Amino acid sequence: MSRNLMAILRGVTPSEVVALGEQLVQAGIHQIEVPLNSPNALESIAKLHEALGGQAFIGAGTVLNVPDAKAVYAHGGEFIVSPNANSDVIKATKDMGMMSYPGVLTPTECFSALDSGADVLKLFPAFLLGVNGFRAIQAVLPTHVQCYAVGGIGSDDFVTWRKAGIAGFGLASNLYSPGDNPQKMAQKAKILVNAWDNSL
Repeated sequence: MSRNLMAILRGVTPSEVVALGEQLVQAGIHQIEVPLNSPNALESIAKLHEALGGQAFIGAGTVLNVPDAKAVYAHGGEFIVSPNANSDVIKATKDMGMMSYPGVLTPTECFSALDSGADVLKLFPAFLLGVNGFRAIQAVLPTHVQCYAVGGIGSDDFVTWRKAGIAGFGLASNLYSPGDNPQKMAQKAKILVNAWDNSL
């Protein structure tokens, strides 16, 4: 089963990232983001790519400029997630053949990101927008556009958001906090995967 759940491993270190990634795949989460403000993030991305390249979709988050996007590509990354809708980053990401998930919150940002070539819109912070805000924005977006809710969304929120039409979720502190061992994170992943599977 393909689940639109993206694990955000903010603060992860290269020494632990592969064990965590293996637990995510085993739990049924196959999209793994390493934010670039994590320690030695590019090394973590390279290790994930080497260990799980055929089993998981691996990329970087908190990508703020084109040089960083290029560095992610050079280390085996397959997608770029940003907290903002930087047109240069989106275009460079697409030029390198990677998927682009820019962060947006307003209709203006949504359409600007789409015009630049974004693949999926990351609604961030989603708790601030809320389901009603998402519905309002979705009403003016092209029907094929997929949106992920990221920021302050827990397993209890999945049903409401999915009924409203959200395509997926980014999972950060409710899945992984720095220092969590693989077993602890696996327990959280199981809860989130079960919530996804039972949310439609």
